[in-house]
Amino acid sequence: MRCKQIVFTEKYKAELIIADVNEPAPNEVMVKTMFSTISCGTERANITGDPNVNADGASEVVFPRTSGYSSSGIVIKKGADVKGVDIGDRVVVYWGKHKSYNVVPEEQVVKIENEAISLETGAMCFISAFPMAAIRKTRLEIGESAIVMGLGILGMIAVKLLRAAGTVPIIAADPNPKRREIALKNGADYAFDPLCEGFSEEVKKVTGGGVNVAIEVTGVGAGLNEALDCMAKFGRVALLGCTRNSDFTVDYYKKIHAPGITIIGAHTIARPNVESHPGWFTHRDDIKAALKLCGGGRLCLENLIEETHSPEECPEVYNRLVFDNEDFPVVVQFDWRSMA
Repeated sequence: MRCKQIVFTEKYKAELIIADVNEPAPNEVMVKTMFSTISCGTERANITGDPNVNADGASEVVFPRTSGYSSSGIVIKKGADVKGVDIGDRVVVYWGKHKSYNVVPEEQVVKIENEAISLETGAMCFISAFPMAAIRKTRLEIGESAIVMGLGILGMIAVKLLRAAGTVPIIAADPNPKRREIALKNGADYAFDPLCEGFSEEVKKVTGGGVNVAIEVTGVGAGLNEALDCMAKFGRVALLGCTRNSDFTVDYYKKIHAPGITIIGAHTIARPNVESHPGWFTHRDDIKAALKLCGGGRLCLENLIEETHSPEECPEVYNRLVFDNEDFPVVVQFDWRSMA
């Protein structure tokens, strides 16, 4: 069987190509993709050939490359051993690809039980599990304060999740004024430019001495340093953004050791594979939690979607992501419904 797939055929170049799709094995399902969500940081690192894109430490970046790990669709085929989903079920697919048909193990799909949840929302539920895991690891308590450093897709969802978790106040930080405005509309109590003089003093002023929790999503040394300057004593900092470079010059004694700050590695792969426990949930359980929050009216993801494109428009979409990254929308999706 053949399908259409977005592939980074060479550095800086995305194309929609024809690809093969295997029939599902006994433990696999075939899902007709409805929507897939661009993960801007990861996909920009892939298409630009960033040597630190590989979490396993591999240094070589080989093209062609594929991406697109958060999508939704409908099960159209399943293997003989698949018991948890049926043909026709709407599902969230995680660790799939930007392609019209994904064949994945049954464990990589989560059924969308609530009919009120759109497939557009479903295509964001896996990526929402990333900031959810970071927040869980900080052991955030109701009524504590938090700051989100960096307002891309992960940061914006983090703001929404912090609101749902009872955080007060929530400070959003990003140099981009448009993104600060969006954050204020989606649950942030304050939105500051971290490049402005007196940034950390302003944060400490509105929090009565500093934030209890920081979700660091910039992945750069300056962002971490700014976050550390904003912390209250015994604060917890979750490193959610991928730290793809080594440009970190932290004064560990003054900023971490003396105030008793906890630094937490919050890459999404740093979680249990099978069984959840407090603070450490599996991907499946965090996806289910996101679906429950959306279905229960506690979390709205769909209003973050700024653009939806046909997969045929992928060359121009990724060209903008590479060369106009500062103005790229927070959330962009591909609509695969018309793709064979």
